[in-house]
Amino acid sequence: MPLSRHAIIAALLFTAAAPAQADPLRFTPEWREQSFPRLDANRYGARGDRLDIVSDQAVSVLYTALPESRWLGRQATWNWTVEQSVPPTDLRNKGGDDRNISLYFVFMDEASARRAGPNPRLRSLLGNRNARMLVYVWGGDHARGDVLDSPYLEARGKTLILRGAGTGSHAETVDLSADYARIFGGTPEALVGIAVSADSDDTQTAIRARISDMVIR
Repeated sequence: MPLSRHAIIAALLFTAAAPAQADPLRFTPEWREQSFPRLDANRYGARGDRLDIVSDQAVSVLYTALPESRWLGRQATWNWTVEQSVPPTDLRNKGGDDRNISLYFVFMDEASARRAGPNPRLRSLLGNRNARMLVYVWGGDHARGDVLDSPYLEARGKTLILRGAGTGSHAETVDLSADYARIFGGTPEALVGIAVSADSDDTQTAIRARISDMVIR
């Protein structure tokens, strides 16, 4: 069975934990893009602590592994803006589930994270059932605060709605530790990676958006 574009994100986000840093997360060349066969990719413009996103009937993922110094991150804040939005969709269904922005926060237990190593093979990570993902979304036909099962990530990931489809500018604060405990139970160990995606290919529409000033504490 071909790999879904959302499930593949889990495979791309790991490195080898010291104190969490509070300085802004910068969009640098270390962030890598994952595109998908036969689908146009988004265009990302990295400007230090700001990421511009252009999606024209396209989809792709920008991701980074986090250094050990950020593994203990338990809260995140950021600003985001959507100037052009995809229409509302049902994010519980495969296909037709376009969304303006998704932010993936990927956790593993420390032992599994260390075994994965700094450059793990994609296929080995796809089979890793120890990954857990909190996916914060601007998009969909859902209410703020809704928690949805992911049709791609099974028990490893949940979709948390912060904003429904539409335009505007907002500042967000999320308690990663509390959301992890509420959804998965227990305490997260290592925040090993972050990904950003935008998805407009199913509805054949377009997105103009940006994220800035992301801080992980």
